Amino acid sequence: MVDLDLRRLRLLREFEERGTLAAVAAALGYSPSTVSQQLALLEKDAGTPLTEKAGRGLRLNDAGRVLARHARILLAAAEAAEADLAALGGAVRGTVRAGGLQSAARRILVPAVVRMAADHPGVRLELSELELEEALPGLRLGAVDLVIGDEYDGHPRPRPAGLRFATLLNEPIKVVLPAAHPLAAPGGPVAIAQLRPEVWTASDAGTGHHAMVVGTCRALGGYEPDLRHRSSDADVQLELVRAGAAVALLPPLALPAADPALAVRDPAGAVLGRRLMLVTRDAPPPPALAAFLTLVRDQARRAAGPSPGPRAMI
Repeated sequence: MVDLDLRRLRLLREFEERGTLAAVAAALGYSPSTVSQQLALLEKDAGTPLTEKAGRGLRLNDAGRVLARHARILLAAAEAAEADLAALGGAVRGTVRAGGLQSAARRILVPAVVRMAADHPGVRLELSELELEEALPGLRLGAVDLVIGDEYDGHPRPRPAGLRFATLLNEPIKVVLPAAHPLAAPGGPVAIAQLRPEVWTASDAGTGHHAMVVGTCRALGGYEPDLRHRSSDADVQLELVRAGAAVALLPPLALPAADPALAVRDPAGAVLGRRLMLVTRDAPPPPALAAFLTLVRDQARRAAGPSPGPRAMI
């Protein structure tokens, strides 16, 4: 009979997902040598090699891939068992690890954390600012329990197996200009084509926001934006706009309630939209996570503004 340690199976899953011992070690806070030792012990437990040389590194062999596939099932079953036992216990306890992009963390997750601490003091809450791209591996592997990411019209996100995606909030995208900008003076919608000469700011390359800004300028303006400034911190983007150094496209959740240095306008000719997506593992949540998810959804409803009209996909 093979005696397999769930902790070592989780390491195997991490290695399958992340591809290198160094990446597994960085994700879990171990040294690469510790990860290597634990995988060697798992090979001893399994009675067969699980990895093979690949250049200077390692990769899973056929046996490793087979065991990793079964590890996914075993780890999911263990998580479900923990949830069922916690539900029988009555008291809401445990740890919930949440992540999200900056605007969602500030306006949704932080208020939900405060409310959760008051309602369920036995729950330990851990909050990280995370972009969806970097959070998904940890979510699939159990290092994070929920993530709030964004998805822009015309730029759908991949839907990896084993994860559940639900829309939390729909927002219209706004053109953000310095208050003294000539195009802001009339107060009405601003045509993206008229912003061709401007310097732009957006989130880092590879993010949904960056793709949305570039795609909007191409589709509605017929040009490549002069995108000189990149930051996934909306406050940095807004400060560039205030200083007259850039223009931006941002959702209301990322904007201050009122700022005389900024002019917030609709884009002319189309309604651009962003969806905030709540992403969890596709498994029954334990009581602590279920309680926190209820508060997150309620906080998203509180943060929602007036419902936008029909949207044009770009």
